[in-house]
Amino acid sequence: MFSRNRPAVFLSLAVFLSSLTACTNGPSAKNLEQSLAADPQLQNNPVPFGKPQTQQVTPNPNTSTIKLPADFPSDIPIYPNAELQEITPTNSENKISIRWQSADPSNLITSFYRSQFQAKNWQIVQQPQDDVEGAFTARRNDLLINVTIVPQTVTKAEANQPQTATKLVIEYSPNSQTTANQVTPSDNPEFIGPLLPKTNNTNVVTQPTTQPETLASQEFTDIQKAPPEWRSHIQDLATLGILSIEPKTNEFLPDKTITRREYARWLVAANNAMYANNPAKQIRLASSSTQPAFRDILTKDPDFPVIQGLAEAGLLPSALSGDATAVLFRPDAPVTREQMLLWKVPLDTRQALPAANLEAVKQTWGFQDAGNIEPKALRAVLADFQNAEQSNIRRVFGYTTLFQPKKPVTRAEASAALWYFGTQGEGISATEALKLKS
Repeated sequence: MFSRNRPAVFLSLAVFLSSLTACTNGPSAKNLEQSLAADPQLQNNPVPFGKPQTQQVTPNPNTSTIKLPADFPSDIPIYPNAELQEITPTNSENKISIRWQSADPSNLITSFYRSQFQAKNWQIVQQPQDDVEGAFTARRNDLLINVTIVPQTVTKAEANQPQTATKLVIEYSPNSQTTANQVTPSDNPEFIGPLLPKTNNTNVVTQPTTQPETLASQEFTDIQKAPPEWRSHIQDLATLGILSIEPKTNEFLPDKTITRREYARWLVAANNAMYANNPAKQIRLASSSTQPAFRDILTKDPDFPVIQGLAEAGLLPSALSGDATAVLFRPDAPVTREQMLLWKVPLDTRQALPAANLEAVKQTWGFQDAGNIEPKALRAVLADFQNAEQSNIRRVFGYTTLFQPKKPVTRAEASAALWYFGTQGEGISATEALKLKS
């Protein structure tokens, strides 16, 4: 059937091809060619698929071209997660005002400065009534500063920008060492007067350059709840600016369990206050650029400089000291008796803890529950025995045949331990530190 129609099929195909050839140069063919041609704009400006042509790069909001003054005192704490905004001189008292802005909440910044001032032995003349906003006035040696913390609302926030921000302003006086020696009105502790004119009068009255700490001018309403033998110890530590006291209630809460975070803060502040005139014995605070030793204490934590500093000094078990299992600090957990000794005793002996075993502790202390002490804490317990009557165990817990190593430590007990640093015959108490400071 198909073979009989083959000539007709060939004839039809020939006619069709001839028609297409004849239309090659016609207007219809040219229109078809143009409609199927590539867009010349795409050839000249290629755009990757799925990416808009007008995409812009958002600048980093934490970058700033403004630099701190060359004479900015290094003692002034700087909040790490804040952008420097403006530096201006004030209209009076020859002060410099420096403004920062941070996306962090104001309570975090307030806690940071309260912790820094206490850890670095600043005298807090004034502090905020709460953690939302307020101002610090703090003095250290001849330097007086004002730190104002104000929460703000971002009116035109970007899509990924927080709706709130915090303004941070620090005011200080350049060359304050000169002005601090001049007589200032006694009723205004924040006043820094101008330089007195030069005179030949040799009877000008000056203040001592070192002021005693007055943080503990407050009287604890519950001091009578502490054991009588410890009340003066607690007051001495508070006068040195060591204890973190709640300003709203003015209560010490001696029977309250102390947390690991709080004890670490007190430990560093007490050691550095006792040895204020001996930098070789002070604990260095860590900078915010340091790699955290613990997963739950990051650089933004207000106590990071203190806790990280203890870890870097080898006073806290961590990966830095070879303990690969100590990856968490657990800041809100209570301090136990064995932990209190493990952190404190090396600051008394100022040398490596001795090798120890269970039998050695049993023979020296005679504890019935010595088997419950962690192996790494046995060394501190044994070293503390060698300190005789100045040992922490005897001063804090008295005579006992039960150590109870896992029992939480109270704030009063921690104060009794921190009141004295050193060995028997060679140490310093908070009372002696106060005399040296004044």
